[in-house]
Amino acid sequence: MDGTVLVKYKGSAAQVTIPAGVTAIGKSAFARRENLTSIAIPSSVTSIGDYAFAMCTSFASITIPASVTAIGYGAFLSCESLTSITIPSSVTAIGYGAFLGCKSLISIIIPSSVTYIGYGAFAGCESLTSIIIPSSVTAIGEEAFNGCSNLTSITIPSSVTSIGGGAFGGCKSLASITIPASVISIGWGAFMGCESLASVTIPASVTAIGDWAFAGCESLTSVTVSRRTSMGLGAFPDGVPVTYSD
Repeated sequence: MDGTVLVKYKGSAAQVTIPAGVTAIGKSAFARRENLTSIAIPSSVTSIGDYAFAMCTSFASITIPASVTAIGYGAFLSCESLTSITIPSSVTAIGYGAFLGCKSLISIIIPSSVTYIGYGAFAGCESLTSIIIPSSVTAIGEEAFNGCSNLTSITIPSSVTSIGGGAFGGCKSLASITIPASVISIGWGAFMGCESLASVTIPASVTAIGDWAFAGCESLTSVTVSRRTSMGLGAFPDGVPVTYSD
């Protein structure tokens, strides 16, 4: 321990209580503690560092106190046993790859304080079936939900202006998606490999659709898009009929 920052946990206990007074959990503080099953985080903690709990493969659940404002890059990377987590309303951004590879995660509550979902934040969360993005979010980062293979539905609020490259790539169970009129750009491969997606309507607000945005969407039978929208290389599968909205 270094002052009020928990730098590196050196114990081997399966259950850990972080002492009151600690204000930050440092980078990789509990990384690779494969036997760690639970941890109590005090309300004095304001930040969880990069890779703080990465590859804690026995971790089943965690409560993040309302004092936390920042969740670092890969903070819970590959916590394969993590089934649920509640993010407090004090958090404004979810870091790159924060929950990447949490393949048992079935429940996630994103608070209305979050404005940005970072690169690969929930990528590879294979057990997620649905998620509601709050109306505070303005951008969905690249590969944010990539490889969430059991995700069947998602609500994108009208606050979102951009959907990053590969954001929903490989979400092969996603049957429908409503893109709100607030969205301006859809990145490369944003919905690539969404095998169950049957139809999509692109609002006139979208000025650009990236390369391969809907490539591999084998069930896609209809697309509606504005003539003014710039479409990248292979944006839609060959042979899919396109209806122009204007």
